[in-house]
Amino acid sequence: MGKIRFPRLVRVLDSVFGHSFLKLIACLFSVSVMVSCIDEDNYENTPEGNLEALWQIIDTRYCFLDYKAESYGLDWNEVKGRYMACLTPNMTSAQLFEVLCNMLAELRDGHVNLYTAADVGRYWSWQEDFPANFNDSVHRLYLGTDYKIASGLKYKILDDNIGYIYYESFSDALGDGNLDEVFYYLRSCTGLILDVRNNGGGQLTYASMLASRFTNEKRLVGYIAHKTGPGHSDFSDPEPEYVEPSQGIRWQKKVVVLTNRACYSSTNTFVRNVKGMPRVTVMGDRTGGGSGMPYTSELPNGWLVRFSACPMYDAQMQQIEFGIEPDVLVNMDLADIEKNKDTLIEQARSFLKK
Repeated sequence: MGKIRFPRLVRVLDSVFGHSFLKLIACLFSVSVMVSCIDEDNYENTPEGNLEALWQIIDTRYCFLDYKAESYGLDWNEVKGRYMACLTPNMTSAQLFEVLCNMLAELRDGHVNLYTAADVGRYWSWQEDFPANFNDSVHRLYLGTDYKIASGLKYKILDDNIGYIYYESFSDALGDGNLDEVFYYLRSCTGLILDVRNNGGGQLTYASMLASRFTNEKRLVGYIAHKTGPGHSDFSDPEPEYVEPSQGIRWQKKVVVLTNRACYSSTNTFVRNVKGMPRVTVMGDRTGGGSGMPYTSELPNGWLVRFSACPMYDAQMQQIEFGIEPDVLVNMDLADIEKNKDTLIEQARSFLKK
C-alpha cells in the first residue's frame, strides 16, 4: 500500500473551485480514502509506466465506468491492452501524449483532461459532433447595443414586452443583488427568456442561486454520490440535493430556458434543477452533459489528469452525464439565420405569448 501524497495528488483546478465547497471536500475525502492503494512512485517514468498509472487512476477513481460500459459497451480492460500496443520505448513526449489522450477519449467525458506544459488533452465531441443551434452574429442583433449588464447577466426587454436574459458562463460572478435588480427591471414583462446556450459551466453556487428564483417551495432536484473504494461500483449512498426558494425577488410568470449542446457541467446541473418547475419550459437542444464533479491526480512524468469522481443524478436517480432532453425540441433553421432570425428565441417568444 503506498502512502497518500496530498501535495502531488490533491491538485484541484480552478474550474473545480466553483463547486459547492462542502461537497467538494466530501468528494476529495472519499476519493482520498482509496488513494493509499495507489502511488505514482510505484510506476516508472516510461511510456508503459505512465500509461499503466493513468489506466489505474481511471480504473479505481473514475465514477462512470459501470455506467459507460452499460451505455455504449466500454471495456476498460480491453482499452488498456489496445493502447499498450501503441507504445514504443523511444517514443517522444508528443507521441505519448497523443496515445494517452486517445485512451482517455474512450470515456467520452468532457471533464476528463490531460495537462502538460505544451497542451491540454480534451474530449469535446459532446458538442462538436452536433449542431451549434447558436449563431453569434444573429444573437448580437437581438441584444443590440442598449442591453443592460449586471455582473455576468446581459438583459433587456424585447419589443414585444418579453424579458430576455443571456448568461454565457456560470464562472461569471453572480450575486443576489444582481438578480434582484434584473428581475425588478423585468417585472412588467409578460414572460421571460433565459438563454444559457454556449454556457460551458462554472460555479455550482451560481447555478443554484439562479434556479432559486423560479420556485416558491423547497424542491428535490437530484442526488450526488461519492467514491468510497477502488471498485467500479464502490459509492456512498446517494445524498439528496435541494433548491430552496430565494429570499429575494422570485419570477412568478412563465419562463423559457434556451439550451444547446454547449450547455455543460454546471449549466447541465442548472437545467436539471429548473426542469419540471411549474412555470419553466426548457426549449432547444439536449444539453451536453458533464455530471461528474472533477478531481485531479498526477502521472510519474508530472502530467496532470483530471477526471470525474463524484456522480450527480436527477430527482429520479437517472444519470445526466450525457445531457438532459428539452421539454420542447427546437433547432436553428438555416432559412431563419439567413433572415437574421434566431429560431429558438422566436419559438420562445411565440410560446410565451400563447
